[in-house]
Amino acid sequence: MSIEAICRRRSNHWGSRVGILLLMLASFSGTGIAQEYDLSGLPHYQYSNSQQLHGVIRIHGTELTQHLIHQWEDAFLKLHPIVRFGDYMLPSGFSGLVAGTADINVMGHTAWRSDLKAFEESFGYDPFEVMFATGGFNLRKGNTPAAIIFVNKSNPITQLSLAQLDGVFGAQRTGGWNGTHWSTASARGPEQDIRKWGQLGLTGEWKDKPIHLYGIDATLSNWSELIQRVAFKGGDKWNPALNEIVRGGVEVPADAQIVSSVANDPYGIGFNLMRVVEKNPGVKALAISSKDGKLAIAPSSQSCYDRTYPLVNAVYLYLNRPPGKALDPRLLEFLKFVLSRDGQQIVVDDGMFIPLNPAAAIEQRQKLE
Repeated sequence: MSIEAICRRRSNHWGSRVGILLLMLASFSGTGIAQEYDLSGLPHYQYSNSQQLHGVIRIHGTELTQHLIHQWEDAFLKLHPIVRFGDYMLPSGFSGLVAGTADINVMGHTAWRSDLKAFEESFGYDPFEVMFATGGFNLRKGNTPAAIIFVNKSNPITQLSLAQLDGVFGAQRTGGWNGTHWSTASARGPEQDIRKWGQLGLTGEWKDKPIHLYGIDATLSNWSELIQRVAFKGGDKWNPALNEIVRGGVEVPADAQIVSSVANDPYGIGFNLMRVVEKNPGVKALAISSKDGKLAIAPSSQSCYDRTYPLVNAVYLYLNRPPGKALDPRLLEFLKFVLSRDGQQIVVDDGMFIPLNPAAAIEQRQKLE
């Protein structure tokens, strides 16, 4: 379908900018390197109802997801030609769902607590969440990549557990957040703090050396939120010694600053994204285990696809589905398509994210029942 046809077909709020944006993204989508993922365990999309789907599906997303969304829409329209789409592609967060102007919010990360709280206060229940893809690994810009923990190349350590990450980067806390709800289950005392390399089993000259921490702003980063949710179990108390390097307004990008800081500091440890980490020979990425004594998993595109790497990321669709209520047929079928082999192949072809493996996709499909 031509750019002009897409512009005529879709109802949106971009005005004359839509053609330019679509052309830019279509061009940008081809810059990634194609990856091979086995989707044979996923069924193809099938529609068994004899009646044609109709109505409008209103989707809010961002400029980073619009090319993928349009690819889904174009394929879905071939199967359901009288469905229409109304798209609004701005970083709007949950505003569309809360205001009732969107049926689906496409998020490049899990919903922030502020998003969930706004929705809960408006409707009295949680939004309906569906994971539609796994975050990226080392390709493309803005593709919600996994969080990579790395140290100076001279450091003998090769792996850490999530509990050890909590000890290194976290601090004493009275509890943590599970969505919008506070729980004391993740409370811990200062005795679990890890501040010297000897506490991680290193000996000799390393034993009494302090651990120096480098990372992105702990209040704004997707990776910071991921570490809080997975390693801190919802806690938001960080080691006050963390050197926070904030993105924006600097000559050298913050990601490169963080990696180079660890490369120049034998006692440093940091978190960032692989496409920056792997470019600096002065650092090395660590394998991560979900629990002490469990097998540590090295970060890779395969371990992200398998979702075995503990700090893998994901991207989500959010809808307003009241508890106990069925989804509208047009929304249900669109979600089934996204989670089918056909929809996930479009994720592969788009190149922004890693598709869901069959087990993960089937688990998400079961939520739709």
